[in-house]
Amino acid sequence: MKTIKLMHGKLHRVRVTEANVNYVGSITIDPELMEMVGILPLEEVEIANLNNAQRWTTYAIPGTRGSREICPNGGAALLCEKGDILIIYAYEQCHRDYILQKGHQARVLIAGEDNQVEDFFIQTLTCENGKFEFEPRLEP
Repeated sequence: MKTIKLMHGKLHRVRVTEANVNYVGSITIDPELMEMVGILPLEEVEIANLNNAQRWTTYAIPGTRGSREICPNGGAALLCEKGDILIIYAYEQCHRDYILQKGHQARVLIAGEDNQVEDFFIQTLTCENGKFEFEPRLEP
């Protein structure tokens, strides 16, 4: 059975609140933000820095609830500065046949100033009669 990798959650335009080179790896994220897009503690995430085009992969750990913190740790702290704008993607492996039958949804949070929720929506992928339909913005 073939598997494919699909994005299931995205934190778009979140700002780095701190970069801690002395912490051992990972990225610390406010658990409220993680929960909104379905990122689990210790889940692998891919990160793109919009300020300098750096990209890296690490794992998410929950920080302080309600803090709106985004803190790359360890070596990743050298790839960004406080105030940089990041996109954090979470992916999942899915059976292609399942997606053809049941479809897929991805949760997207767009952050405003101080990592407050500016917008939130769901993207859907459905398949009908062998043809894929993509809805880029579905209100929750």
